[in-house]
Parts: sequence; C-alpha cells; structure tokens
Amino acid sequence: MDYQLAIENTPDTIPGGTGILLLHPSTGETDRIDTDFLSTDTDHMLIVSTRTTAREVEQKLEYYEVDETKAVILDTLSIERGYTRRQSKNVRYVSSPDDLTSIVDHVGEFLDGHDGKLRVTVDSLNEMAYYADADRTRDAAEAILGLLDDHDAVGLFHLDREVHDGSTVEAYRDLFDGVIELDTDGTVTSTF
Repeated sequence: MDYQLAIENTPDTIPGGTGILLLHPSTGETDRIDTDFLSTDTDHMLIVSTRTTAREVEQKLEYYEVDETKAVILDTLSIERGYTRRQSKNVRYVSSPDDLTSIVDHVGEFLDGHDGKLRVTVDSLNEMAYYADADRTRDAAEAILGLLDDHDAVGLFHLDREVHDGSTVEAYRDLFDGVIELDTDGTVTSTF
C-alpha cells in the first residue's frame, strides 16, 4: 500500500513500512511538517508525544486543522509532571519518556487495533534519549520501525540534530528509509 506524502521536496508517495527521520535544528518549526504528514491520506494516526502534553498536541492538531477524530495521542509527560490526566479513547499515558518498553507496546497495540492507512509520529527521539539514553532510544526506534513494516504503516520520527554529535545522528539516519531535513530558514530537503 502506498501513502501520499504532502511535504514539500519529498516524493509524492511512499510505500507502507517506510520510516522517515525528520532532522531539524533546535529552533526549527516542525509542526508544519508533522501535521502535513498526519493530515494526508490517513485513516488513523498515533502521536507519540515525549515533548508536549496531550492537551498541547490537541491544540496543535486543531490549529493546523488535522482531523482529531482519527488521532490517538500517547502522552509521556503528564504523569511525570504530576498533571491531571483523563485517559480516554483517544488519549493514552505512560509514566515518562524513558518508559521505552511501554511506548513500543502502545505503538504495537495501536497498529494491531486499527485498519487502513496508519501513520505514527514520534516527537521526539531527543527527549527519549535525554530521559533514557541514546542506545536504548535507538533500539526502541528500531522496534517501532519493525512494527510499522509488519503493519504496512508509515512513521515520522523527530530528531534535533544540534544536540547530538555527528556519529549519533548518522547512527539514527542509518535506521530510516528516508530523511527529511529542515534548515533554520525553513527550507526542506529530503533523501529517500
């Protein structure tokens, strides 16, 4: 199954099972790319949020007019920060961004429980690596990529290239079928 990709300077379509790394600067505006990825040719989407709470993700989806009825949000911050959380059909929680096993399990449950064209975003690998470590985070990303392949789904994984050394960025880059690079001036380039 092919998926449309409505992000500038990328292929028109990508096959199911494709994992994309979004490399961006610390000050990069990634919401536009993330929501363009989610809002096109999608039956169901999972947003794994290690950087913002579910409420902030909902606000982003609303602002960019992404169909929230298709979204499930996995919030990894609210429990650790002591925020009130209301589990619902569309919002799930894990204890913290370093609970990588639970994050991978939730991705698997989402993919098992939905049919059609499925998209997953992970925003971001940086927080997972900050709370856990780079090796465990890389292993978790690899596990999620395997799940995407098994379920003919596609995924977009955010990584701030400015907080990692070159060898770490290259190690992540090697995992993915495609890389989208966002520059500080907003220019988008890609390699697939």
